[in-house]
Amino acid sequence: MAKLVALYKKPQDTAAFDRHYSSIHLPLARKIPNLLSYEISTGAVASAAGDSPYHLVAILEFESLESIQQALGSPEGQATAADLSNFAQAGVEMLMFDSKEV
Repeated sequence: MAKLVALYKKPQDTAAFDRHYSSIHLPLARKIPNLLSYEISTGAVASAAGDSPYHLVAILEFESLESIQQALGSPEGQATAADLSNFAQAGVEMLMFDSKEV
């Protein structure tokens, strides 16, 4: 399996961010081809040291890194990426990696 982890930094207006994410961004992202599962954090995002710079974490699962690349290049993936500028002005970091259960 492969994961795409999106780390959304804390926005100035968290209520507006949450509204846009749940009503517009999430429905767009759920249409991305090859997506196997989609999880998001609930409540505060903390680090081992306490507070973190992140407001929300999304974890998307795909079959492989190649599958992620294909998904991001699709019209649905491009529409989802284009939407980021509409609500994630504080920034988002995206990490992609293969994973295995141990």
